[in-house]
Amino acid sequence: MRPQSVILTFLGDHVYGRGVCVSSRSFIEAFAKVGISEEATRSTLTRMVRRGLLRRQRSGRRMYFGLTPASTEVLTDGERRIWRSGVVNDAAGDRWTLVGFSLPEAWQRQRHELRSRLIWAGFGPLQNGLWIAPGEVDAAGVIKDLGVNVKVFAAEPRPPTDMQALVGDAYDLTGLGDRYRAFLRRWDRADPAPDAPDDLARSLMLLTGWLQIIRADPRLPLRYLPHDWPAEKAQRVCHTLHERFRPEATALTERLMDTVPDESWAER
Repeated sequence: MRPQSVILTFLGDHVYGRGVCVSSRSFIEAFAKVGISEEATRSTLTRMVRRGLLRRQRSGRRMYFGLTPASTEVLTDGERRIWRSGVVNDAAGDRWTLVGFSLPEAWQRQRHELRSRLIWAGFGPLQNGLWIAPGEVDAAGVIKDLGVNVKVFAAEPRPPTDMQALVGDAYDLTGLGDRYRAFLRRWDRADPAPDAPDDLARSLMLLTGWLQIIRADPRLPLRYLPHDWPAEKAQRVCHTLHERFRPEATALTERLMDTVPDESWAER
C-alpha cells in the first residue's frame, strides 16, 4: 500500500469533519502498525503538503498537519463512494455521458492529465478522442483548470448499438472483477489479516484496499455486467468487517492521536 493512500484512509476515517490537526508523531505511530517506516511517513507528509493535500500548523515545538480544501474534496469523494453510492448501479434508465476532444500532438501532458481525470470520473474510451461514462457526469468539473476544449453530450443507446460489446471494449471488466475476487479471498474469512497487530491496522488495510478498487470501478449498469459479478458481495464483506474493527480501531486512535484545533476550520 502506498503511504499516501494509507494516510488518506486514516484521515477519512478518523479526522475528516472533526476540525483538528494531527501531530506527525501520531501518524508515525499509526502507520508503523501496517509496516510503513517513520522515514516514509515523514517524506509522504512533506510531499502531501507540497501537493496541497495537507497544511502545516505549528503548536509549541510540535508540527501538526491539517486538511486542505483539496484533501477535503478527495475525502468527501471517498466517503460518498464507500458509504452512500454503493458499487451496484441498478438504475432503470440507460443514460450516458459522452466527452469528445482533440488535442494537438504537442499537448502530451494535458492529454495524459485529461485521460487520468476521465478514468477517475468513470469514463472509458469508446474510440479515439471519444469517452463514455454511465449516468450524467459533471464533465465541466472534471476538466476544470486544464485549459482544454471538450464537447459534452448526454445520450441514450439506440439499435443497432451492442452495448454489451461496447462496455466490454471500453472497460477492463476482467481486471476489475479479478480485483474484487482478490479482495474477497483476502478478507472473506473467519480470521482476516491474522498477522496485523490490532484492529486499527486491519481497518486501515481493509479500507485502503477497498478504496483502491472502488475508485477504479465506473459503476456500470448491472444489466451489462457478468451474472456472477462479485462487487456487491465484496462490499458487504467490507462494511461488515469495518463495523467489526471499528470499536478497537477507534479506541486505539483516540489514545495515540495528539491533536490541536485546526485554525483554518472557522474560515471554511
